Amino acid sequence: MRDDPGEHPDPPAGGVYEWYTRGLELLRAGSAAAALQLLTRAADAEPRSHSIREALARAQFGVRQFGAAAESFRWIVEEEPAEDYARFGLGLALSRMGDFEGAVEHLALAAAMRPENRDYAKALQHARATLKFRR
Repeated sequence: MRDDPGEHPDPPAGGVYEWYTRGLELLRAGSAAAALQLLTRAADAEPRSHSIREALARAQFGVRQFGAAAESFRWIVEEEPAEDYARFGLGLALSRMGDFEGAVEHLALAAAMRPENRDYAKALQHARATLKFRR
């Protein structure tokens, strides 16, 4: 029993790998909020892991924490500039935050890296159209 009611709950069972894999399962099942709890713990334990950071960013995006998602995706992009999915995620997060210039920059790079990816092209087209409309 905890002495302080504001104290953090006990950590989930298992270790970082279990938190990460369970977090991915929860993301796939559409439970971004539950995934976020596990993936935050995993990222705190392994802050330099790109795969954990990407999953965390996806969970943050899923619960509409677009600023946090952008920060997580940006960390990956800074570490690995050729990481197309992180650029795509960063572009989407920036778009949701209303930064369409920043979104276009990252979405254009993602689309150039993977021209066959229709999701990248569609997101870029949408961001460009919105930016043009707002000017």
